[in-house]
Amino acid sequence: MFTILKEHRGFGKQILLLAKNELIKTYKGAVIGPLWAVVKPAFTIFVYWFAFSCGIKQLKTLNLDIGGAQPFSVDFFTFMFIGIIPWFFIQDSITQGAKELRINRQFITKVKFPVSTILTYTEVSRLFVHLILMAFMYAYVLFTIGPSWYNLQFFLYCPLMFIFFLALTWSTAPMSAFSKDFESLIVSVMSGIFWLSGIMYNSYGFDSPFLNKLMLINPINFFVNGYRNCFLYNRPFYANKTECLVFAIEFVVIFALGIFNYNRLRKKLPDVL
Repeated sequence: MFTILKEHRGFGKQILLLAKNELIKTYKGAVIGPLWAVVKPAFTIFVYWFAFSCGIKQLKTLNLDIGGAQPFSVDFFTFMFIGIIPWFFIQDSITQGAKELRINRQFITKVKFPVSTILTYTEVSRLFVHLILMAFMYAYVLFTIGPSWYNLQFFLYCPLMFIFFLALTWSTAPMSAFSKDFESLIVSVMSGIFWLSGIMYNSYGFDSPFLNKLMLINPINFFVNGYRNCFLYNRPFYANKTECLVFAIEFVVIFALGIFNYNRLRKKLPDVL
């Protein structure tokens, strides 16, 4: 960890500038440029709204039982909208994060540039997009649900999500640089991960107690449910202590593995790339 922090020392301004340039580079040649980062999620949200709120009428409203609270009904679009916003960030962090060292190999092979900062500035660029989408989502929440003190928990969940998936790239990006098969595997399983996570359904609402507990193992559920805690459920982050404990263990494991894999592979990256 000290190695990674040392690499970041003195690169704060460069990380922000490179994060901005990363957005511009990603959408270079497009007429509306970085606005595509918002248009694509907006179109996806529209498709899901049309399919589930208009097409499948029985899912227009959901009866939610989240445990420790009175069951209540909510419009499906509101439920889906709040849960899918963190998913866009998570999906890009996993799929694009695994590719970043291969895409930005010039910084490793031609320029003396700290490898870990590449993963940081690309993750910051995704955070910029996430915050823009969050602004739209929060405007919707204010209009339909109203403000709540629980909204402030966003400033706990969002940094945690950023750090967790940044630490994940410390493992996945070097491993993908060594093996394109690993990178392809990540892309292949993302669709399955989407449906195994409680983005389109209530991960607390299974009839089987075993399944309800099993869903706690998926860290994506922690963030999706966390955002709903902030803006829909209006309940504190510690309401489900088991969920918090499981995530804390996973956080420590991912962080430790990230540091281990990064330090193990970083010196071999220039030769591999």
